[in-house]
Amino acid sequence: MNWWVYPLTALIPLLVGAVYYNERVVGGIWMRATGLDAEKLQGGNMAVIFGMAYLFSVLIALVMPFLVIHQTALDSLFMMQEGFGEAGSALTREVEAFAESTDLHHLHRSFGHGFFHGALMAVVFVGSILGINALFERRRWNYVLIHVGYWTITLGLMGGVICEFLNRA
Repeated sequence: MNWWVYPLTALIPLLVGAVYYNERVVGGIWMRATGLDAEKLQGGNMAVIFGMAYLFSVLIALVMPFLVIHQTALDSLFMMQEGFGEAGSALTREVEAFAESTDLHHLHRSFGHGFFHGALMAVVFVGSILGINALFERRRWNYVLIHVGYWTITLGLMGGVICEFLNRA
């Protein structure tokens, strides 16, 4: 597999965040919604903050194929069976023949398809989690919408890149 896709895809949250949370874009609204200001944001160890943000982004990138590439479901059905993934085994030959006859590994493998599923996960899954947290933290809905907007763009882009460029061995 082309593992280089994961660390590059993990840069997307940082790059989108740099633009999205900029004071000229959504940053001013975000700061008001969170009670932060430029002075408060100056505190903290930025190396740790960005390093941990990148590490968490790598973890998200590692999970994205299971969310945006449907063909991983086929592999998951057989991965515990004897001979799966072993070159030349009967099971591997059968799975490869099925995939080739149906063009399985190329169906729905586009940037747009991955973007759709990444954005869908952001709205439905991440949005629900943020909404629950916001309810208990007594936050306003603009707080949730700001973050759901960011994650929709971010997970959409991550899903698109993963779906388009991550290849099977």
